[in-house]
Amino acid sequence: MNRRTVLSLVACLLGLAGTVVGQNKEPSDGPGCCMRCQACQSACQACVAECLKEGGDRKACILACLDCADICEACAKIDARHGPSSAAIATVCAAACERCATECAKHKDDAACTKCAELCRECSQMCRQVAR
Repeated sequence: MNRRTVLSLVACLLGLAGTVVGQNKEPSDGPGCCMRCQACQSACQACVAECLKEGGDRKACILACLDCADICEACAKIDARHGPSSAAIATVCAAACERCATECAKHKDDAACTKCAELCRECSQMCRQVAR
């Protein structure tokens, strides 16, 4: 586990700690978004690595995954601290995840793309809930 992942997990746990003592959002709004965003970010990075190995016409998939990974990282951080921009970044994240899922789904023969599409859809759903 790299340093960035550990720090993001700590941020999520800190967000959960505030929720448990009743200082932030309700537990149902808890760290679900930031946890999903972290899983999605990792899947996007794995997908990029596989797409680079595959070669061919994977530019659109790679770009969608890179954008999605970066946006998921920002969303996870902001959601973990329940920042005032949580709803806004969650809206953007949901859209980026949907674009990425659509692009990755085009590569049904690639396990990394299939997994990425699945996790992007899950992340998008969770972020749409946070955005409400």
